[in-house]
Amino acid sequence: MPDGEVDLSMVDRPLVTVVVVAYNNADHIAGCLDSALSELPSDGSRLVVLDNASSDDTADRIEEGWPQVDLIRSEENLGFGRACNRAAAETSSRFVLLLNPDATMLPGCLGTLLDLAERQPLGGLYGGRVYTRDGDVDPMSCSGRPTLWSTFCFATGLSAIFASSAVFNQVEMGSWARDEERQVDVITGCLLLADRVAWERLGGFDERFFMYGEDIDLSLRAAALGYEPTFTPDAGISHIGGASSSAVNMQILLYRGKVSLIRKLWDGPRRSVAEALLLAGVALRGRLGTVAARLKAVLGRGSSQTSPSAWSALWDRRAEWRDGWPPAP
Repeated sequence: MPDGEVDLSMVDRPLVTVVVVAYNNADHIAGCLDSALSELPSDGSRLVVLDNASSDDTADRIEEGWPQVDLIRSEENLGFGRACNRAAAETSSRFVLLLNPDATMLPGCLGTLLDLAERQPLGGLYGGRVYTRDGDVDPMSCSGRPTLWSTFCFATGLSAIFASSAVFNQVEMGSWARDEERQVDVITGCLLLADRVAWERLGGFDERFFMYGEDIDLSLRAAALGYEPTFTPDAGISHIGGASSSAVNMQILLYRGKVSLIRKLWDGPRRSVAEALLLAGVALRGRLGTVAARLKAVLGRGSSQTSPSAWSALWDRRAEWRDGWPPAP
């Protein structure tokens, strides 16, 4: 409802549902759940955790340690987007907050996002600062729209060499310190508040994305409907996901998402060019060898801090990601 009108059917509903999708998170789920419960309004708002068929005891720990959490045990790994859709469909609150299981809400995070949504009803989607385990602001707290130019800058290393440039590092919005409230192109899925009306108009996440890329797609589709995704520096989470995302297997999943996004955004020659540029960017980093090791602080920089050896492995295993995700079931 991007015209700003109030949907009266939402007035008497609980304010918010916090949705967490867990998968083998037994070692660090406690901080996520404790922080979310401490922020949750006492108006019937809920914390829903969908466990994606974890092979460890994540679900059992949640059930035993946090009986106030609504736990959904999936018999299969649904992926992130599909699991979020299923969990959100179990609730009817005015807002849905997506929170990563390896993230801890900083004090006031949820209230600040809800206040922002009330003040800026045209936003539809809302996000805040994501801090790394070292306390730095992750540039992927929010991001710019992917374009052929931004993909070219990745392919040539310009986005890494000129990381603070608004021209050469458009996706990471390199010239901006995430220190003011403003409209942005993309809200990251590890901390994303969605207005329920906007969420349902969008149909939630596109389930063609098993994981990675679905938040970019959602934000771009929201903008196409007239919404204005909005970021605030006053809400934040501490996110320890950087370590796992540096693993080659996780990078393969990430790049499957990137390819799937390219194939949804563009077709014909533009798609072919974008895919070639993405491959070239990985090849550049993967084939630099000892030079890459010396340039790690440049070409390996970014939210994932991918090492030269990981880039090399990612390039060597390109057959595993260059076709993107298979069709959703």
